[in-house]
Amino acid sequence: MHDHHTSERLASYADVLAGELPDSWTSSHLPADAKDDLAELADRIWDLDLVAASLAEHPLQQAAILSRQDGTQLVLLDRKDESDGFLIAAVAPHALPDEAFRGVPEPNGIALADDPFLSAEQVTGDLLARYDSALAQVRHNALGGIQPSQPDRVVLTWRPDGSVAAAPVDDRAGAILLAHGFVQDPQSGIYRLSGDDTRAQARALREIGQRLDALGIGTALQHPAGRTAPTAAASVPPVPAGLRAPATRSR
Repeated sequence: MHDHHTSERLASYADVLAGELPDSWTSSHLPADAKDDLAELADRIWDLDLVAASLAEHPLQQAAILSRQDGTQLVLLDRKDESDGFLIAAVAPHALPDEAFRGVPEPNGIALADDPFLSAEQVTGDLLARYDSALAQVRHNALGGIQPSQPDRVVLTWRPDGSVAAAPVDDRAGAILLAHGFVQDPQSGIYRLSGDDTRAQARALREIGQRLDALGIGTALQHPAGRTAPTAAASVPPVPAGLRAPATRSR
């Protein structure tokens, strides 16, 4: 049986910690009877050090999940030694393919004292900084050569097969792409527009540019070497070649 006091202590600590972290965070508690959710969570904990060693000896029996508005998640666990406090680790995003994690060092978790106010400073200056850096690398790897967009600009990338791909960061932009024939990959989140009908493709790009512009979102077209975009889409300005992806290895 899991101690009720221990569960309340973990959940209360997570609530306070979430309120002290920068930006907007919420916390939720997974009790011992949520076995399937705990198993799925344990598989996504992004750690090969302190937290992984603890889980190897003590399987996950409860946890608190801290979630940021952008989807970033941390997991808070009980310590299983004689020390007071908790362990906290990053949670790997489940929507990205495994290949994207290759070559990206794990943002290993840390131990926290039994003081959520001091721990918030430790999480912000240490774990979150490393997690955000690792997450940015993983997301870039998942783009597969597609230049990332910005909140105020959608970058459209011509692909060797004649299709156009984009990775918008604004939900409004994503909805416009879907409404004009783009299809979103469920794993990478990348939007792609087929090049089977170049006239329809060019028309869609013109209309997308107009609708995005009305929202104050610019567009830019990235050309791979050796390819020229259809003239009908030439009103979308070109941008520099995409960032070079780092070398990869499995996580």
